[in-house]
Parts: sequence; structure tokens; C-alpha cells
Amino acid sequence: MDDHLRKTYRNKKVLVTGHTGFKGSWLSLWLTELGARVTGYSLKPPTEPNLFEAIGLADRIIHTIGDVRDEEHLTHTFNKYQPEFVFHLAAQPILRLSYNEPKLTYETNVMGTVNILEAVRKTKTVRVCVIVTSDKCYENRECAHGYNETEPLGGYDPYSSSKGCAELITAAYRHSFFNPEKYGQAHNVALSSVRAGNVIGGGDWGKDRLVPDTIRALYHNKAVVIRMPLATRPWQYVLEPLMGYILLATRMYEDGTGYSEPWNFGPDEAGVITVEELLKLIIKHWGNGTYKITPSNHPHETSILKLDSSKAQKMLGWRQIYNIHETAERTINWYKSFYAGTKKDELYELTISEILEYTNHTAYHTRTKKVC
Repeated sequence: MDDHLRKTYRNKKVLVTGHTGFKGSWLSLWLTELGARVTGYSLKPPTEPNLFEAIGLADRIIHTIGDVRDEEHLTHTFNKYQPEFVFHLAAQPILRLSYNEPKLTYETNVMGTVNILEAVRKTKTVRVCVIVTSDKCYENRECAHGYNETEPLGGYDPYSSSKGCAELITAAYRHSFFNPEKYGQAHNVALSSVRAGNVIGGGDWGKDRLVPDTIRALYHNKAVVIRMPLATRPWQYVLEPLMGYILLATRMYEDGTGYSEPWNFGPDEAGVITVEELLKLIIKHWGNGTYKITPSNHPHETSILKLDSSKAQKMLGWRQIYNIHETAERTINWYKSFYAGTKKDELYELTISEILEYTNHTAYHTRTKKVC
């Protein structure tokens, strides 16, 4: 598996939007490790500290500061670097912020997606484009079953709605401009959208997210404050969906017609646990800590959310590797290394080793399960 990915990405020009964010930094690092020539296009890192600066990623890729709402600058970047692969992760990613800044949320998540697809349409070198949205793009009916890719899109809040809109825009561009039936004739672009669960891992310091909020409180010896202890979410290690994105893009590059559609990359049933259950796991691996529950007078959030990833499992051979206990342990071990004062180069090597260890597990898993 890993050799096949290296063959695909070696010396390929890859553009990643949102590369200074949590998932974007992990993805950019992984792609460089596979031999890709990565260009990042993003706003400045959204938090201090942040993974992008903690591992010195600016020294290892082409680092471009830009806003996806700025169509002119975005188009210029595409023209200058002529990417073959595009991974679009740049977004306003915080649900609670979307209540305070709905216009910003829609401008970034909706028109930002339009600008990306327009740039792809105007850049002849692009062969693969993966639009990253969210599991919250679905019309959430608080169902116990996992949502599959054919379920209705929707969104109660501005953030979820904006992600549903991004999915509809991607589908419209795929039908109108990048239709698989016209691949190799009218165009040469394979276009897909991907939806992941609640991603956790080392290096996330985003606001209003369970793990970063918990780490900040534990580091300062304060009680962790949670809003919805019984809310269930599809928690997964950051490398799990990223492997899905990378593997999907590889298949799209090889077959421009067979994989241009929406995809779910969520954890198995055991990874769908409550906020309180995950919090207790984090505290356990940190070694100590307390928490308290605040009154429930907060903006609306869903109580239950699950994804059905059976299509990715069947068609891509993608599988979850780490269970929720391993996910929590690896996440906390990374933060412990950071707060122990690990130097930038050593933290970079630690983060790379996480990727290499994961890919080794993936190779073993695919050999034993015979799915690839």
C-alpha cells in the first residue's frame, strides 16, 4: 500500500488549502513524506500554539498565505504552481462561531468552495480535486443509524448548513463541468467530496473543541468544562480520514470516472461514544484531572451523529486502524511530548514517526484482511 502511494505522489505537484490548520498540517506533512511537492494556501495559523509552527512545516513546503474568499489571489496561486492534485480543507470549522459570524461562515465555506472549483476549472494541470466538508453536512434527524452518502443534506446551524451547501456546489460542478461521462473528452478532472467524523490527534488547539479545551484545562490544572456530556460523536484519529483522502485521490488519479462522488470516512461503532466517555479516557491518559458540567443554555447542537463508511470499506479497501482507546492514548502522548519542551526538529520527527507507524499498521491490516 505505502509503496503504491509513494509511486503515485512522488514529485507530484499538490495544492492543499487550509494547510496551517490542524488536519491540513497533518495532511501536508504526510504528502511531503510520500514525496509530493506541496504548496499550501491558507490564512495564518489560527491558534497559538499550532501544529504548523510546532513542527516547522513552513520550511518543508511552499507556504502561501491567502484567503479562499480572494478569488484573484487564489487563481494566481493555481497559475503559478500548476497543481495536479488539489485537497481543499480551508474552512471556518467551528460550529459555535457560526452563530456569531454566520456571514463569514457562508462566505468562507460556500463561496470559498466556489472559488476553488473555479480555479480548478481554469487550471489545465489539475487531475484530481478532493473537497473536504464534514459529517455535519447531513440533515440530522438524530437517528441511531449511520448516515450514508445518499442521505439528504441539510444543516440546522450556519456551519452545518454551509457544509451542506458546499456538497451541493461540488455536485453541481461535477455534473456541469467535470462529468465523469465526459472525462477525457471535455475535461480531465476527477472531483469528489469527503466527509469525516470528529477528528482528534496531537497538535490541535482549536477553540470550542473537546480535546483542545480539555488539554488547555489539564495543563493549567483547571477543571474541564463540558456542555453536553451525553452527546455522541464519531471520534477518530486524525490519520484515519486522511488516509481515506490520500487513498481516494490515488484511485481518482488512476481512474477518472469510477470514484468521482461523495465519500464517508468515519469510525466503527465502537468509536461512537459520548463526550463524557471520551473526556474520561483523556483524563486517564493524562494522569489526573477533574471536570464539571455547565447548564445546557447553549446554541443548538446535535445529540447524536454517526457515519456509515461501508462504501469506502468496500470500494477503496479503507479501514479504521486504531480503536478509540489507542486514539486517545496517541493523542495525549503527543501533547505530553509538546508540553515537555520537545524541540521543533524532534517534534517533527515524532510526528513523522506517527505517520510511518500508522502506515505500517495499515500495510499489516490490508495484508491480513485482504482488502487491498
